Amino acid sequence: MQLPVIAYGLLACFVAQVSATALTYKLTPNEQACFFTATKNKGEKIAFYFAVQAGGSFDVDYEVTGPGGKIMLQGEKERQGDFVFTAQDVGEYKFCFNNEMSTFADKTVDFEIAVENEARVDLPAKQGSDPLLTTALEESLFKLSGQLSTITRNQKYFRTRENRNFSTVRSTESRIFNFSLIQCVLVMCMGALQVFIVRFFFQVSIRTGRYDLSGTDTGGLIEHDDDRFGLTGRCSTESCRRSTLGPRHQQTIG
Repeated sequence: MQLPVIAYGLLACFVAQVSATALTYKLTPNEQACFFTATKNKGEKIAFYFAVQAGGSFDVDYEVTGPGGKIMLQGEKERQGDFVFTAQDVGEYKFCFNNEMSTFADKTVDFEIAVENEARVDLPAKQGSDPLLTTALEESLFKLSGQLSTITRNQKYFRTRENRNFSTVRSTESRIFNFSLIQCVLVMCMGALQVFIVRFFFQVSIRTGRYDLSGTDTGGLIEHDDDRFGLTGRCSTESCRRSTLGPRHQQTIG
């Protein structure tokens, strides 16, 4: 006997008109994106939910404007929001996201806009049914509907946190990889620079210590090779030349 009552109760919960839009939008730098919804009756409930899933510091500016340009909701650098307000006027409502604060980072925003008419449908009277029992069952069903909505919002919240944490881990991993790569390149460059400097010093030393050992007289300079001390050099004075050539060559020079 209670099955028809339960069926009508479930029907009463879901007959209420609900118009919802759930979207994911990617905001480019310095972009403002607006979305619109309309209400047909005064007193309708408008639910607005958004969460920044990725990009930058996970924040965005938002603004909700009613008919006539009246600002209903407004916020700056918010990561997420969940609002429900009553439509005071019939007409078009505008929901805008602003990413003008960002110069390079894109923002991925999940949002949902729902318009609800909470007018309840009266259950048909049945013979032998207790009106109090029917009312209690209806209230229980409406409470259950509210709890399901709460669970849905919590799931969205945890999903947002999971996406943010994953994005943070991925960003940290990318930064560590880039830093390690730059560090390896710098180490190799420093090693190559040290090798170049050492070779340059040796080349300069060889050039300054290189002499002509052919034995020819170049401009009055006599070249000698002293094996006793391992020295090689030139003499330009007469005394140096005599001491270098020895007794056998002094007469020839004189």
